[in-house]
Amino acid sequence: MSQLICKDLTLGYENGAILEGLSFSVERGDYLSIVGENGSGKSTLMKTILGLMKPLKGEIILGDGLKKYEIGYLPQQSPIQKDFPASVWEVVISGCLSKARFVPFYTSADKSRAMENIDKMGLSDLIKRSYRELSGGQQQRVLLARALCATESILLLDEPVSGLDPAVTQEMYEIIRSLNDEGITVIMISHDVRAAVRYANKILHVGKTPFFGTAREYLSSVRGKAYLAEAAADGEGTV
Repeated sequence: MSQLICKDLTLGYENGAILEGLSFSVERGDYLSIVGENGSGKSTLMKTILGLMKPLKGEIILGDGLKKYEIGYLPQQSPIQKDFPASVWEVVISGCLSKARFVPFYTSADKSRAMENIDKMGLSDLIKRSYRELSGGQQQRVLLARALCATESILLLDEPVSGLDPAVTQEMYEIIRSLNDEGITVIMISHDVRAAVRYANKILHVGKTPFFGTAREYLSSVRGKAYLAEAAADGEGTV
């Protein structure tokens, strides 16, 4: 069953459209990688899915009982956010605040859920550590645990391996794949096209002529072959 359906979307700002005629759907358990050139509208699409922006045209439909507040989101970090003065516990449990409710305190269920996700991300020994003191890979695992506190069904990840070294990047990809294997739907923006076709079952390539289909279809498409060749020439896209 479709959790997310995008119909004939036109996305952009008052001064013009960035993406036009974009249609695709995401089924429960999918792993969708969104790829495309810089400035092609990947982050704009993510913001629109989250309801932070409105489409200029078209519609986004949530299905399978999914609510907006049930979407877990891991955004790109700014330098200021990386220096956030809070403990690992405080950052992770704050993900429970995204749920639609008006309770001014954390419940025992919230605390149990936060601890469960801290354990899942291998962060138990760091629970009292300051977030700002962690390595880039550890910070990303903290943010992923936080996103998991907001959802049991779907994660939106905006370049979650950006700036990480190869070994930590590989570890992060494996963590995300294991979450997908557990049944969590993953929608991830990625510049790493080789990893995208390796891990994802579906690819959305945004741009003037969008592509949406399976990873195998993308590999055999003119658009996919050209993008892979370009990434190889630039020395990018290795796993």
